Amino acid sequence: MNRRQRNKIVPNIWIISTKRSDTAGNYFALYAIDWRRGARLSWEGWKRYEDVLQFHVPIKRKVEGRAHSSQPAAKIAKKALYLQLNEAQYGELEQLFYQPFSRKRWKVFMKEHKRKEEASLK
Repeated sequence: MNRRQRNKIVPNIWIISTKRSDTAGNYFALYAIDWRRGARLSWEGWKRYEDVLQFHVPIKRKVEGRAHSSQPAAKIAKKALYLQLNEAQYGELEQLFYQPFSRKRWKVFMKEHKRKEEASLK
């Protein structure tokens, strides 16, 4: 993807994931997916959820627009999918994120994860 195409990314789905680890504690990552263009962006490396919420995400206002702005992740968190993953599930998410784009694989992953989360809540 060239620079001009990268500038046109307008995310449809936001995902905040937490990798739970017994030894290292929690690890947070923020993912953005643009289904129309098959584009993905990610920011990661936070140890606390409060730090994720204070991060300012650079976004575009319109697809063809020139105006750039940033938005605090706290605003994005309202509409983001929140995933709590163990190390194996997080590795699966990372692999899925960096493989060639497949909407079907994403749907299967999300459906499987929602089923597991619902079972753990009961």
